[in-house]
Amino acid sequence: MSQTIPNPRRWAALALLCAAQFIVILDTSIVGVALPAVQADLGFSDAGLSWIFNAYVIAFGGLLLMGGKVGDVLGPRRVFAAGFAVLTAASLVAGLASSTSVLLIARALQGVGAALIAPAALTILMLLFSQNPKELGRAFGFWGAAAAAGGTAGVFLGGVVTEWLDWPWTFFINVPFGIAVLLLTGVLLPAVQAARGRIGLLDGTLVTAAIGIAVFAVVTAEAGDLLQLTTLLLIAAAAGLMAAFLVLQSRRAAPLLPLRLFRAPGLSSGNLIMALLGAAWIPLWFFLNLYLQEVLGLGALESGLALVPMTLLIMILMVWAAGPVIGRFGRKAPMVLGLLLLASSLFLLARLGGEPASYWIDVLPATLIAAVGMSLVYIPTTITAMSGARAEDAGLASGLVNTTYQTGSALGLAVVVAVAAGGAGGGDAYGPAFLSGAAIALIAALAAATLLPGRTRARTIAAE
Repeated sequence: MSQTIPNPRRWAALALLCAAQFIVILDTSIVGVALPAVQADLGFSDAGLSWIFNAYVIAFGGLLLMGGKVGDVLGPRRVFAAGFAVLTAASLVAGLASSTSVLLIARALQGVGAALIAPAALTILMLLFSQNPKELGRAFGFWGAAAAAGGTAGVFLGGVVTEWLDWPWTFFINVPFGIAVLLLTGVLLPAVQAARGRIGLLDGTLVTAAIGIAVFAVVTAEAGDLLQLTTLLLIAAAAGLMAAFLVLQSRRAAPLLPLRLFRAPGLSSGNLIMALLGAAWIPLWFFLNLYLQEVLGLGALESGLALVPMTLLIMILMVWAAGPVIGRFGRKAPMVLGLLLLASSLFLLARLGGEPASYWIDVLPATLIAAVGMSLVYIPTTITAMSGARAEDAGLASGLVNTTYQTGSALGLAVVVAVAAGGAGGGDAYGPAFLSGAAIALIAALAAATLLPGRTRARTIAAE
């Protein structure tokens, strides 16, 4: 997988890959502020409106593993370009939609495109920088910073576009970006020889259905009632499909997900910690946005600006500090410390409950602590989950780590929303929500402390 001579265009290629990551994350949040305008124009019901999010999340989370395998078999650059073609076309259709069904189909297709883009981009990043651990750490820093910027920019740009233009522009904004990425892909990204193998339609159908149904179950569960019969039946169906998939993998000569992959050092523990990280971080982001707007009375644009310091700190630390920290202390110590800081931030926010507080004195310090925690955790966890994989499994490993983060996020948010709904009966939804997130972060810290070796250096795929 390594190259004898570093690609001279690797940093320009990284900029393109980071732009791709930025757009994929942007698409999950930019439409949020525009939902009332979409509802007024297209006649969505309150329940139907949530499907503008759910259609994207279910398609994205359900197809990530399949997208990673497709990238391995067909080549990551080709699949990266195909994903952007799908995403760009779907964004155009979404902006032109004149009915609820067309918009939801377009949102699902955006998720399909994102599921092809994300693992292929991560695979190419590893290809370009796997020779030099210091460069790899710096590259992952830019990658993580792009994700953080995409989340905040989505909230901010969604407010700007909706207020000054109209809701279709929350989708149209992808079109010029997508065209630019497609034009630059062949110029900047390396052509990678596709690995031999088969995609496996039956395998892919089983695992995609299992993940999709599981995500569907948690995102559609009624607030405060995760144990309702419909949700339990859906989760049981997802578990059955996943069991059938794993049995099939154990018997196939060329499986979609070789079970030997889980013998790779750090892969299982890295993916578990990544799932728990998503389960703690996304609820923090979700309820912090609500707190800023509903309790502190900030508008959508003001709320986006209030999150800028946290985002900037994440970007700075991921780019300039994460690599040296991993090089000096290995991966385990930063992961444990970062998760403990994330838990501490959530505890501080939980103390505020649903009462108004000072943004500068109470909220901002807690968000900055969360930023330091996330900056310490995300990159070493990603490297841990991928670095033991074989070269021919790189796309699959990247699809797997993306899948665990997305499904962990969806499950964590559903659980925390349910806990918050129960707390709301006593008048405070925010305290229980943030406390639940803190508990998840502590579980993740315990997992990192007990499952990882004493000192895990940032070894690369090439070195394994």
